[in-house]
Amino acid sequence: MWKYDGSERPDFAKEPAPGEESVWDYPRPPEIVKDSRIVEVKWMNQTIAKTTKSVKVLETASPPTFYLPPDDVITKLFEKAPGSSYCEWKGKATYWNISVEGKRLEKAAWSYENPTHPFKKIAGYFSFYPGKLECYVDNIRVKPQPGGFYGGWMTPEITGPVKGESGTGGW
Repeated sequence: MWKYDGSERPDFAKEPAPGEESVWDYPRPPEIVKDSRIVEVKWMNQTIAKTTKSVKVLETASPPTFYLPPDDVITKLFEKAPGSSYCEWKGKATYWNISVEGKRLEKAAWSYENPTHPFKKIAGYFSFYPGKLECYVDNIRVKPQPGGFYGGWMTPEITGPVKGESGTGGW
């Protein structure tokens, strides 16, 4: 069914300019890569997380998903949310509510407590929905991946089209 695996960019994909990355060059199955840029997550003027030790999961047709190490996340603001989901690559996801100054943001973050073997590097790391929180990479505000469901981070160097945009339901 899914025929794209990063080995060949489809005709409808935008050609990346110098310094840009095409999501169509990312592999399937996904891979994890280190990212040493400053990654910061905020809500209600509170820094939730800040690190230079994030990793990105890169998957064909999707913008990267950044995962931050738990030592660089203020986990005392977190409460496990009910429910879970399952990723065919990473396994069972746990969702997290975040509370600041008596206000709670439902399912704003997720993690994989016991991911599949190829994704053990992200065990206990947290990712965040940039549509719910302020997420920054090198002080540039991230745009959320279109569609409202996915957790990809649209940074200026990403070209698509990306999964979740109008007309991509058949991907």
